[in-house]
Amino acid sequence: MDDKQKNGSADRARININEGYEVDYWSNKFGVSKDKLKAVVQTVGTSARAVEDYLKK
Repeated sequence: MDDKQKNGSADRARININEGYEVDYWSNKFGVSKDKLKAVVQTVGTSARAVEDYLKK
């Protein structure tokens, strides 16, 4: 479960597609739709770095 009290780098390094506010944040950050973000997370995992790298291809 996402502990909102712990917001250090480990929390920022992962994308939780089950939290609406995280989907909003990351889809805006990467400039993609929410559905695209969710599809990429399903493909490469929850690492924000891996998602970003995938989207840059």
